[in-house]
Amino acid sequence: MTKHPTTARDIMATNLVTLTPDTDVFDAIDRLLKHKISGAPVVDREGSFVGVFSEHCSISLLVAAVYDSAPTNRIGAFVDRDVATIEPETDLLTIAERFLNTHQRRLPVLDEQGRLVGQISRRDMLKAAHSLLDLVPVHESSTLYLSGIMERKDAPIG
Repeated sequence: MTKHPTTARDIMATNLVTLTPDTDVFDAIDRLLKHKISGAPVVDREGSFVGVFSEHCSISLLVAAVYDSAPTNRIGAFVDRDVATIEPETDLLTIAERFLNTHQRRLPVLDEQGRLVGQISRRDMLKAAHSLLDLVPVHESSTLYLSGIMERKDAPIG
């Protein structure tokens, strides 16, 4: 029997573009543009997760530079540190709910020590859910039955 993606560990990307708090602003923006990504995780020298530097952070920094002559050319002061994260064993339904309840386009996956081990994008989650929905028998109704993703007794919401 083939294992189907059901946890963050199964679907997370691990080959990530990362930045450090002392990355130069223009280097950070160049990396986002070069890799065609809207944001990247920021980690310290030990690999501990600090936050995310995104297009939104970049715009905030550029506006601050115009109005306030930004005091630094490092991204550390502009990193979004209020970021929802998940653990490697987080189930697919919980991941979907996190995306529904946050504006984030990606969820960093952290180990028990707070180190970045991967990341899941909205698209990663949709691909995983889609592959599971392919396993659900077709019903006569046109209603989408997501109950095939997990057993009712295992659902995180009663």
